[in-house]
Amino acid sequence: MHIDALNVSIYDVGMRTTIDLDPDVNARLRALARERGLPLRTVINDALRAGIQPGAGDAPPYSLTSRRLGVRPGIDLDKALRLAGELEDYEILRKLDLRK
Repeated sequence: MHIDALNVSIYDVGMRTTIDLDPDVNARLRALARERGLPLRTVINDALRAGIQPGAGDAPPYSLTSRRLGVRPGIDLDKALRLAGELEDYEILRKLDLRK
């Protein structure tokens, strides 16, 4: 299924473009047009404008599944940044020793 949409630019030049929509997208757009009492082309243009604007759209909230870290006994995760720094320093020294 395809829909012909009329795009009117600031130069008053109309442009007709044919696009192919997936059936679910077509059904949703037509339902929105009926709900809002707007022409289908207006709903499509509004949806496209919202989708191409930087930072547009409501992204689903980020979620992360928690997992056990399997940390060895004696490692204090309250000092994780210090530990990461020490491990990085150790790795740099190890690589420098390999170059000698």
